[in-house]
Amino acid sequence: MHTGLYVVMGVAGSGKSLIGARLARELHVEFVEGDDLHPPENVRRMAAGIPLTDDDRKGWLTKIGDRLRDAKSAGLGLVVSCSALKRIYRDLLRSVAAADLRFVYLAGSRELLAERLANRRGHFMPPSLLESQLAILEEPSPDERAWVCDISDVPDAIVADLATRVHDSHRGGAGPTP
Repeated sequence: MHTGLYVVMGVAGSGKSLIGARLARELHVEFVEGDDLHPPENVRRMAAGIPLTDDDRKGWLTKIGDRLRDAKSAGLGLVVSCSALKRIYRDLLRSVAAADLRFVYLAGSRELLAERLANRRGHFMPPSLLESQLAILEEPSPDERAWVCDISDVPDAIVADLATRVHDSHRGGAGPTP
């Protein structure tokens, strides 16, 4: 049984939900859509084009951390999608959930992200918030246990690469470098 904890992170339009769900399926673990854990006020703010503050995100991040911690306590693996844009957000997730939490950072160009958002339908977050997310994004540092994936690759290739990294890390190998 796979018991790893993974947060698929990145700005809006990077593919967190798609990659997270597919990775969870590949690992035979539950997937949690982090957006579903936002309080209604956060959703209203974002839908109105108002960027969230650190204070707005704190309760949401704690709730995500709680889900990850509960999975670890139950001996289960879990994949969660969460923007986790700043180091302090990732530190909060690690402090609530587990120090060995693994991040999957979906990185892409501003142009590709904007194109994806312009074509996305049915999501509460408008494309206008991309710039605010990119402005606060702090890419993970080497000490943060993050694997970086280029979103210009097709989803199947990204998930296959991640599955290899997961399996290599559980066998004790270093796996491909991030």
